[in-house]
Amino acid sequence: MLVNLLVWVILGALAGWIASMIMKKNAQMGAIANIVVGIVGAVIGGWVMNLFGASGATGLNLYSLLVAILGAVILLFVVGLVQRAMAK
Repeated sequence: MLVNLLVWVILGALAGWIASMIMKKNAQMGAIANIVVGIVGAVIGGWVMNLFGASGATGLNLYSLLVAILGAVILLFVVGLVQRAMAK
């Protein structure tokens, strides 16, 4: 169980960091935010992949990392839209 938690934290940190660089939000986010965005992104990415008939995050591998990055980018995009809407 502890190993699974560690895998999620590592995958989340890496995916969140890469997604924040893709979305140009890296300077605004710290390590904890990257981990949270990556973990939530893995869940969102898994849900999106299931809609297309593919599997979600399956462990600490390249496919799971790509799924988590996809979800994290979607999350950051939606958060950006909400922030812009709230600022108006």
